[in-house]
Amino acid sequence: MTNDRESRIPSDRPAISPSGPALDPRITLRSPAELADALPYMLGFHPTDSLVMVTVHGEGGRFGGRLRVGIPAAQAEWEDTARQVADCLVRGSERRDAKPDGIVVFLCQDPAQGESGQRVMTRLRPLAQRIRLACGALDVPVMEALCISGGRYWSYCCPDERCCPAEGSPLAATGTSVMAATATFAGLQVRGSLREIEGRMTPLRGGAAAEMERALDRAAAALVPKILDGSTREEVGAETVTLARTLMRRMTLAPPVEGGPGADEWDDALLGHDEAATVILGLQDREIRDVAAEWMEGEEAAPALRLWRALARRCVGAYGEHAAAPLTLAGWVSWSAGDEPTARIALGLALRADADYRFAQLLHHACNEGIDPEGLRACLREERRRREPRRKRAAATTRPPGRREAQPRREPRRTAGSDQ
Repeated sequence: MTNDRESRIPSDRPAISPSGPALDPRITLRSPAELADALPYMLGFHPTDSLVMVTVHGEGGRFGGRLRVGIPAAQAEWEDTARQVADCLVRGSERRDAKPDGIVVFLCQDPAQGESGQRVMTRLRPLAQRIRLACGALDVPVMEALCISGGRYWSYCCPDERCCPAEGSPLAATGTSVMAATATFAGLQVRGSLREIEGRMTPLRGGAAAEMERALDRAAAALVPKILDGSTREEVGAETVTLARTLMRRMTLAPPVEGGPGADEWDDALLGHDEAATVILGLQDREIRDVAAEWMEGEEAAPALRLWRALARRCVGAYGEHAAAPLTLAGWVSWSAGDEPTARIALGLALRADADYRFAQLLHHACNEGIDPEGLRACLREERRRREPRRKRAAATTRPPGRREAQPRREPRRTAGSDQ
C-alpha cells in the first residue's frame, strides 16, 4: 500500500485532493462522480472484477493506503473476505502511519452476458454491507461505497435520488474530466484495464498451447536431471543465460510496431517453443533466475520485460506453476522502471501461480510498502560486477576460435509460437 494521494473532507461527503509535483495544482473531489473518475488514476489502471479500498486520514482527509483484491465469485466467501480485507487495510495503515479515520470502498465488476449494471449493483450490495460492518467493527467508518459497472456508478451510502438515482449515473468520458487533465499534467498514466494487463501475461490457448506443453515436456526430460546433478548444473545455467541474452537481442533488433496484444503476438512469433521451454525450465533454478534479475535497467530493461511476458504466456497446462519465475521477473523490471501498478499485477499473478514463491513474496511486500527499489538494484549491480570477469573468462575458454556469433533475424515469422 502506498501513500501518494490526499483528500479533504468538507462535511459528510468524501472529497479527494490528489497532490502531485510542487507545481501541480491541487483539485478537490467532492462527489461520488469525482471519486469514481479518480479511481483509475489512484491505481494506474481501470480495475475489473475488483474490490478496492482506500484509507482516509485526519481532518484534512489525507488519502493513505490502498488495497485491491478480486471479488470472490462465491457469495459464501464474502463475509470472510470482508473481515480479512478490512483487517489487512486497517492493521497495515496502523503499522505504517496511523489508524485511518475512514475508508472509501469501490466494487468494480462488468455485467455478465444479459445482465445490467444495475443488477450488478444489486447483486453486490450484500458484499458492500459486509465490508461496512467489518470496517465498523474495527471502529473505522466507510465514508463512501461505490459500485462501478457498465459505464455507470452507484452509491451504497447516498440516499439522495437527485445526485444518486436508482438507475445509476454515467461515468465521465475518458480523458475529459478535471482529474484527467491534472493527472496528465502530473505525469500519471492509466495503463488500460486490469484485464488487459493480466491478459498480456496469461498462458496461450488452443493448438499453440498444446505444442508448447510438448516442448516443455521435452525440455523437462532433458534439463531437470542436469539441474539436479551438481556436476552439470552450472552448464545448464550458462546455456540458459546465453539463450536468454540471444532472445533479448533478437527482440531488440525486431521491435514491435504497436503496443498491447499486437506487440505480444509479434513477440510470440519471435520465440520458438523449444527455445522458450529451455529458458523457462532454466529459470526454475534460483541462481539462474537471480542472474536474469540483473537485467532491470538501461537498454536491457525493455527487451527483458518483453521476454519475461512472452515466457509467462508459454507456461501452459501442467507447467502453470513455472510461470512464477518469469512473472516475478516481469514484476521486478516493471517496479525498477517505475511502473508500480503493472509490477503489483505481475507479482500478484506470480503468487497466484505459486503462493510460496519467496522472491515474488518479498518483491510484492516491498512494492506495496513503498520501499525504494534502488537498494536491490545496487545489490544486483554489485553481484554482476563480481560475476562479469568470471563470465568473460568462461566465454573465452568455450568459444571456438574464429567462430562468429549468428545474428538474429530482423523479421519474425507471423505464426505465433513457431519453433525457430
